[in-house]
Parts: sequence; C-alpha cells; structure tokens
Amino acid sequence: MVLADLYLYHSILAPADEIKAYRDAIAVWLAQGRWRQKADDLWQLGDLRVTIATYDVHPQDERAGRDTLPGFRSVDLTFVSEDFEVTRAVRQMPWNVLAGGMRVKEQRGTPEYAPDLAGLADFLPFQVELGCGTSIEAGVPPLHFLHEIYRVTARRDNALTQAHAFTMAPADDPFVKEMLTVPGAKAEQLVEMFRACFMAQPTQAHRSLKALHDAGHFVGPVLQHNFDLLAARAGLPECFLRRYDQKIPPVPFVAGAKALLVVGLHADRRAVQARARQRGMKVFFLDTEGLEANDVHHEYLVEGAREGDVIVRAPATPALERLCQVLGVDVAFDVAA
Repeated sequence: MVLADLYLYHSILAPADEIKAYRDAIAVWLAQGRWRQKADDLWQLGDLRVTIATYDVHPQDERAGRDTLPGFRSVDLTFVSEDFEVTRAVRQMPWNVLAGGMRVKEQRGTPEYAPDLAGLADFLPFQVELGCGTSIEAGVPPLHFLHEIYRVTARRDNALTQAHAFTMAPADDPFVKEMLTVPGAKAEQLVEMFRACFMAQPTQAHRSLKALHDAGHFVGPVLQHNFDLLAARAGLPECFLRRYDQKIPPVPFVAGAKALLVVGLHADRRAVQARARQRGMKVFFLDTEGLEANDVHHEYLVEGAREGDVIVRAPATPALERLCQVLGVDVAFDVAA
C-alpha cells in the first residue's frame, strides 16, 4: 500500500504581523527542504508541488460575506501531487463546512443507568449506531490521533502545552514546517490511521453484533461513523454517516424498530438519536464515559443523553457478549483471540 497522490490544503487567518513572521519562516523551511521555485507562488520537490498565496481579504470570505477583522491577513498553502486533478467539490468542501457554523453542544438530561443491556430485551428489534468505541478496542486510534497528526491540537508529548488544546496561532503550528522540511516522513504519519484500519481485525463486539443481526434482534444496517470497515468485514451491512458535505444525512430507520443502541459515540453530531426519539424509539447507550490520555483516565460523559435514555457504562465486547447470552444467541469466537 502506498500514498500514490497527495492533496493537502492549509489556510490560516491571523494578525498581519504574525502572518508576516509566518511567511518569513516559510521561506526558511522551503530552503531547508530544498524546494525549487517554479513561479512566484509555486515551488516543487520531486513530484510534489506547493502553492502559497497571501490575502488581505480571503476570496472565500469575500464570497461568503464574512468580515475580516481589522489588521488580519490570510495565507493559504496547497500541496498537491504533480498532474493530480483536484475537483472543485473537494476544494470547496472545507469552506462549505465552515459556512455551516460551529456545532452547538447538546444539553444533557438525566438518563437512567443500568448494569447491562438486558433492558433491550423489552425493545426488540433494535438498530445500532456505532462510534469509535469498538474501533478503539480493535486497535484503531481515536479521532484525536488525527488531530495531533495534523496539529489541529497540541501533541501529547509537548510538555509546554496542554494535551488536546487547539492550535490557534501560526507560531504554535508545526504542521507546515513538517510538510516543507520533511515531507516524506510527514506523509508516513498522514497514513498511519489508514494503516491501522487496514491491519485491524473485527473484535468479539463486531461478532456479537453479527450474531444479533442474524438472529433478527438487530435490524437494518450499522449506522456507521467509522471508516475502518470493521463491521462490514464482520459481515454486517453499513450506512456511513460521517458525510461532511451533509450535516444531517438521511438515516435508513427500519419500520417496527423499537430501540436504538448507540455504541461508543460521545455526541449526536448527525442527529440520529434525536430522530430516533421522534420516532418513539428507546435510546440505549453502551459507553465507558471515559477516555485515557497521557496514562490518565478522564471522565467523558455522553453529551446529549436525555430523560428516558439508558446508559450502560461498560466496554463494548463484554456488554454485547452478555446481551447475546440474555437473548439466547450463540456467538462465534475467534480462536486466535
């Protein structure tokens, strides 16, 4: 497996003096990386090209009617493999997402806690919405791993900054320096998540879901937020929901489904749970409500759990195996495990 083509777009808006210092630093990084200048705003290294543009008012902001703060400027860097065609839809996608506005955090209600998922037996059949919990159990890194690779947030090994703090200033963002000075090594990092997905194998949690699906207790496709295809590789149909060009994608709810089981998903970003409640479905959460960072356990409550919802604080694998036992469903076990 190789990274055959690369397209990377980086745009930053900051006070003009910070942008000037950033542009001066970029000139140094271009020299350190041995990039060859091909035009006023174009440099090349092997089959990789980078264009650099500075704006008093960014064309995208001007087009969208967004005001630029006085004294601020923008700088854009676009990395692309030679002869690789980037579609307009791809170029426009991050700006369309920005135009959608920041997500408003949900208000948590007072859900009920239960020791296990036995209560689902009273709400059959159910559908399943899958977050990163089962993927993390399979060895796939969580989403904040990508945030660190792309330097959206501070690195965990940086003692000078708080882990997971957002990068807000050009001087605090090492990403462009890495791309310009060591692009080969950085490209290796950019594909680490995909390599992990490729190498991971379905877990007993996935096999339990498959057994429940085969028994008719779990209906419809997995409502999927992950891109590792672990559920599909376990033999389950999937409906991928993480569509950044669709804030609220369509969801294939099944007529007669009485509950939605949400596994390892912190927030209802695609309004799946909200729409399930509107249909009269009972919502169950299977979530540890915590995460490990820097070898420290941090509480991470399900964001939008409501009155009438049920939370089971447990890892996916033992809880789903127990549910199979309650419902009398046999699960195939991985001998290698």
